[in-house]
Amino acid sequence: MSGETSANPAAMPLVSVLVPAFNHERFVQRCLDSVLEDPYPAKEIVIIDDGSSDRTWDRIAEWAEQHGSEIPIEYVRRNNRGIAATLNELAARAHGEFLKLGASDDYLLPGGLDVQVRYLLTHPKKWTVIGDSVVVDRHGRKLHDSGMRDLHGADKRLYRSDDGIRRAVISQWAVGGPVAMVRKRSLETVAGWNEALCIDDWDFFLRLAAHDAIGFVDMKVCAYRLHGANVSQTRDVTKRVWHLRESRNVALRRAELFDGAYRTLLVAQAHYIDAKIAFLQKKAGSLALHMATYLLLQLASKARRLVADRMVRT
Repeated sequence: MSGETSANPAAMPLVSVLVPAFNHERFVQRCLDSVLEDPYPAKEIVIIDDGSSDRTWDRIAEWAEQHGSEIPIEYVRRNNRGIAATLNELAARAHGEFLKLGASDDYLLPGGLDVQVRYLLTHPKKWTVIGDSVVVDRHGRKLHDSGMRDLHGADKRLYRSDDGIRRAVISQWAVGGPVAMVRKRSLETVAGWNEALCIDDWDFFLRLAAHDAIGFVDMKVCAYRLHGANVSQTRDVTKRVWHLRESRNVALRRAELFDGAYRTLLVAQAHYIDAKIAFLQKKAGSLALHMATYLLLQLASKARRLVADRMVRT
């Protein structure tokens, strides 16, 4: 099912806003409103209700009925298959040259689409561009001015260079909410999202970072909503340990994509994740061992980077 609208302006590439939706009946219409409100003219919405048990589907259908003549929208309802499978299906259904990765509990900020499209048009070697976010609560009240800096503690200066972006993606993961825009054709190289993973976004961006394919615009392009049910914010210790083990395995598996200091840094990160697991499980000896190994590998990575820099200068 889709709505029809007038032809997109020929000079502007089509952006497909991908929205995986799951049990967000309270938030999904604000998400869709934000796409419509953004002034970028050449856009479509592709949304999948991934087996919601609440009234998310009803909200989507109501919105499409009301606004389907204003923006092309394809909306699908099916049984739950998880976020990675949903993103892969959304990308396959999309018609746009660029894919804006959305989320049904978050919303876009006006102007973000245009800024990210222009970045990708002027940086043809970059496959994706990320921006920053504001962080809001379930009522839309601002909690943090910068999701990267205030919520994740990231040093945004790292994002000024390919080297810094590699190090940031490996050791200061700070990509939260719909901050990324991706060239659709790049998915042919990085193979989309790994459906074997529960939390797949770090794995996806590690593969992009290995190609130096990530760019950055220092602009708030979306609002990232914290509402107590975010997957990444769970307080259940068993689930947290499960997610951490999955991340540790991703780090070790993707280390082969990197050389030298970056590979060492990613192995160091695996030990840091193991230290977090040991802390949650109250295993002091294991915690101390993994932290010591992490710090030694951090030093080794820094030393290898300094040697490489000297070789470049000479």
